[in-house]
Amino acid sequence: QAQLVESGGGLLQAGGSLRLSCSASETMFRHNGMGWYRQAPGKQRDLVATISNGGESSYADSVKGRFFISRDNDKNTLYLQMYSLKPEDTAVYYCNYFPSLLRINGRTYWGQGTQVTVSS
Repeated sequence: QAQLVESGGGLLQAGGSLRLSCSASETMFRHNGMGWYRQAPGKQRDLVATISNGGESSYADSVKGRFFISRDNDKNTLYLQMYSLKPEDTAVYYCNYFPSLLRINGRTYWGQGTQVTVSS
């Protein structure tokens, strides 16, 4: 059973909007903070946005005012609404728990991610 499943990515032009979704484990989701992370080609994976189990959110400076994180505890789903997308937002986007990443059998677990490509 996949623990974290991201979806919603795509190819679009600069200035466009996109909403990402992440389906998580029912047993863990509602009790934990969650985060969206992204990894551009040749770069490290960075934290983009976080949301506590109570709904408090925070954002990286690079996306503040353009990206909005939300969660639906009844559906065990995390969202990232992205507006005014820029070419520098191009990356594979992942969800995971925050602040402690999901670990399975002693290893950090990441889903397959969803690719977002923004053309200029």
